[in-house]
Amino acid sequence: MYRAKGLEKHLGTPARIYYKYEGTNATGSHKLNTSLPQAYYNKVAGIKRLSTETGAGQWGSALSLACSHFGLECTVYMVKVSYEQKPYRRSFMKTFGAEVFASPTNLTASGKAILEKDPDCTGSLGIAISEAVEDAATHADTNYALGSVLNHVCLHQTIIGLEAKKQLEYLDEYPDVVFACCGGGSNFAGIAFPFLMDKLKGTNVRAVAVEPTACPTLTKGVYAYDYSDTGKIGPLAKMYTVGHDFVPAGIHAGGLRYHGVSPIISQLYEDKLIEAKAYGQSSVFDAAVAFARTEGIIPAPESSHAIRAAIDEALLCKESGESKVILFNLSGHGYFDMVAYDNYFSGKLVM
Repeated sequence: MYRAKGLEKHLGTPARIYYKYEGTNATGSHKLNTSLPQAYYNKVAGIKRLSTETGAGQWGSALSLACSHFGLECTVYMVKVSYEQKPYRRSFMKTFGAEVFASPTNLTASGKAILEKDPDCTGSLGIAISEAVEDAATHADTNYALGSVLNHVCLHQTIIGLEAKKQLEYLDEYPDVVFACCGGGSNFAGIAFPFLMDKLKGTNVRAVAVEPTACPTLTKGVYAYDYSDTGKIGPLAKMYTVGHDFVPAGIHAGGLRYHGVSPIISQLYEDKLIEAKAYGQSSVFDAAVAFARTEGIIPAPESSHAIRAAIDEALLCKESGESKVILFNLSGHGYFDMVAYDNYFSGKLVM
């Protein structure tokens, strides 16, 4: 937990900004909080191999490390556009023994079906999930592991918010608003759910999920039963969705390019217990660079969505004179994402 005093000074805001930093572990993000227990329980159950998908590569990195630790094989289907954008994420996963394939592939029936329709398909998390689930379903020694969306993953990640509450107690502080980026939802759930328990008991705290305009699941999606994957292999879930066959633009925040959101988060949004906002890439990277220059950490593109929202809230406080307490989750570093920053500085970012 850090107080962003450099950022506060830069903005000239009376708000007090705190951030929980999850990028200090070997994989660089919060995903290790769930990859370790998932690998452990699969090992105990006698499973030999785990298959999974990954977008930007943070989840694939975390699972590859966890599988290596517990002596499991690991197969990762990485969304093709991210596979090409983030070569060092591929290298990281391979270093820990994982097989990494650009999805869609010709290795699965679901991947082949996509490529027959569109040989140049850049992939999506929905497609990669189909391939990983099919892989597990057709091999008796293999289980599928998911890095977001599901209830147990959200539960694992609540260690983030539980720690944040304890840390703020030492300072006699409590947030007026909590921000986190939101794709499948585990990062948002991790920081927000422990505070939402207080909200249900009457505490006046806002929780805001921040997503990209390229994949506006909460802000423009519909609340309906939908498949978790493009190939319709997985079960239906009631969630906010932009459609299981939606292929978002190849933004650099690959971890946020998922068509649906955790059913629990979807229900909370439907019940108006949480809020959501969406930003385009350029404004998100404006915020990321401002944060890096004032706080000394280069943030992941995904996490930078939360930074953008926190900065906007702090600027509102500057206008109103309110000294709100703002908390956001800095879910990972961006040191494997320097190509994205290069594109930002050269004016090549889209959306």
